[in-house]
Amino acid sequence: MELNADFTERVVVHSNQLEWQASPMQGVERRMLDRIGDEVARATTIVRYAPGSQFSEHTHTGGEEFIVLDGVFSDEHGDFPEGSYIRNPPTTHHSPHSKNGCTIFVKLWQFALEDRTQVKIDMNKMEFIPRADRPGVSAMPLFQDSRETVRAELWEPGASVHLDLPEGGEFLVLDGEFSETDDTLTKGSWLRLPSGARLNAQAGSGGARVWMKLRHIPHALPPAI
Repeated sequence: MELNADFTERVVVHSNQLEWQASPMQGVERRMLDRIGDEVARATTIVRYAPGSQFSEHTHTGGEEFIVLDGVFSDEHGDFPEGSYIRNPPTTHHSPHSKNGCTIFVKLWQFALEDRTQVKIDMNKMEFIPRADRPGVSAMPLFQDSRETVRAELWEPGASVHLDLPEGGEFLVLDGEFSETDDTLTKGSWLRLPSGARLNAQAGSGGARVWMKLRHIPHALPPAI
């Protein structure tokens, strides 16, 4: 399966407008944003766990990165509430479940296979740091290595946000809204821009809180299976 698999194109998906699709596990549904592959895939997905649902134990051969958007996601390593940012590198394994239900934004098979860096951050306990070089913008660093930069940003109401993206980037609206080109992105909307693009965004009247990943588009390859 291929979905939004041309990484030279600008893509906008309003995930809240998509129908939920069943996964192989009962009670777990998903909204696909991009995908290369079938059940083992390089994928970006919104996943919803019904109360009491679970996935059987599995290994993330290509790594897993996710944000808890609502509820509490759990596995044998802990309980992760809304606002948790987790990176489980290649070779890690777990048995995910949710007692009361949750929704996560998850990316699979997007790590360097030799990466072993584990990250667990509760963004609720972190602060946004004002950027002196970018008026109206505060940033929360989450992860950086030779392949990518990951952070959350808080954009003040009406802020003009411009970023040159020589190696591309993607953006998920966590709260609020912003406009970019002819699109208005609200909570749950996802934007992917190709290498060489420029983000020209305008925060809405209530501002915006945005998760972003930068510099990773050149590494967007199918899963090594």
